[in-house]
Amino acid sequence: MMGKIRIDMLDTSSPALIEASVTLIFNAFADPERYSAERVTRELCGEDPVFYRRFFVAMDAGEIIAVGGVKAADWASNTHILYLSAVTPERRGKGIGRALIKARIDWLEEKFKSGRILVSASKTKRFRDLGFSEVRNSAIQGKHLLIRNF
Repeated sequence: MMGKIRIDMLDTSSPALIEASVTLIFNAFADPERYSAERVTRELCGEDPVFYRRFFVAMDAGEIIAVGGVKAADWASNTHILYLSAVTPERRGKGIGRALIKARIDWLEEKFKSGRILVSASKTKRFRDLGFSEVRNSAIQGKHLLIRNF
């Protein structure tokens, strides 16, 4: 199943890839007030001269089936945040989300000597399996804050 799936950095110069990624995230979160198409587009295409932001996409036969971002925390040095992760509903439970998390971790570990990665998640097993641990007493409204040092 995973053999033909490719995970690459999102090409932000491609309007078609941006549109497909925005649609996937917008539909996955189904919260138009918090995750409007405009906000998601700004996140995907935003340029910041100081703090990086990158998105990765999983593709199958030229179709985006998952997207996930990683960005610098502007409030803490050497701190990175995994965010806006989504997999198309029909492809969930097949290891694609886990592969997308791993691709972002690998990129961070190649790019930076050391640091910490934060993520907020309702389902924690996949993150624990990848070396994250829950921040004590961090559960709020069913979401847990997890950290991974490298």
